[in-house]
Amino acid sequence: MKKLILLLSFVFFGISISAQNTEYETKNNIQYYNAATNKSDKYISERCVLDIYYPKNKTGFATIVWFHGGGLTGGNKEIPEALKNKGFAIIGVNYRLSPKAKAEKAIEDAAAAVSWAFNNISNYGGDKSQIFVSGHSAGGYLALMIGLNKKYLQKENIDANQIAGLIPFSGQCITHFEIRRENGIPEKQPTIDEFAPLYHVRADAPPLLLITGDRELEMLGRYEENAYMARMMKLVGHTQTKLYELDGYGHGMTEPGFPLLVNEVNRILKERKK
Repeated sequence: MKKLILLLSFVFFGISISAQNTEYETKNNIQYYNAATNKSDKYISERCVLDIYYPKNKTGFATIVWFHGGGLTGGNKEIPEALKNKGFAIIGVNYRLSPKAKAEKAIEDAAAAVSWAFNNISNYGGDKSQIFVSGHSAGGYLALMIGLNKKYLQKENIDANQIAGLIPFSGQCITHFEIRRENGIPEKQPTIDEFAPLYHVRADAPPLLLITGDRELEMLGRYEENAYMARMMKLVGHTQTKLYELDGYGHGMTEPGFPLLVNEVNRILKERKK
């Protein structure tokens, strides 16, 4: 059944006065691979950087790692305006793009960026037990892949189950179309293999909120992919999966989606305090 979301543009639950009055600072173009890796590959050194926007003079805050969209072939890191001034740190991440690098490298980069957050957020005052991973379209796919297929973060010595919550926006749940293209598979030929988040459904994953646009306006069955993901996660025993469909919005549904992201972060943080 469709979820009708009304008047989201002005509804942000759980935002405190103290969060609104907090001062924020932004650090740009931080390399998230180590010096040896950056030295070994010019493209990594140039592309694999992140920006962090965080509350000043505050400790114990949550962090949202945000991956941009662009089909794994384009796009650039961003700190979404709708997520600013909410009491959280926001990390906007660049990753390697196809065809200059194989599309799987973007998944590896996403894991390395999230690992950087776990290893460094305390230096900015944040709580590494409160790191959420999100993103739109290709960015949502990356969030799902590193959150569900534990091998990518294991390579970085991080347990994916340490992620506080996964909140992908219009993420591809079958094998990403750019990875299919690399292997000569048409974009309208559905494929589920090791590069599909659906392949890695598991009961013990972090809380999962799937957000998509309207099923009649989304691209190439994106809502149905997410609906199948939600169903399979529940069938394997995952008890914290939710699916929201934003009526009237197409694939570019980030603006009405951001309040849902903020609400989900605040919901999980509140639950943890009980």
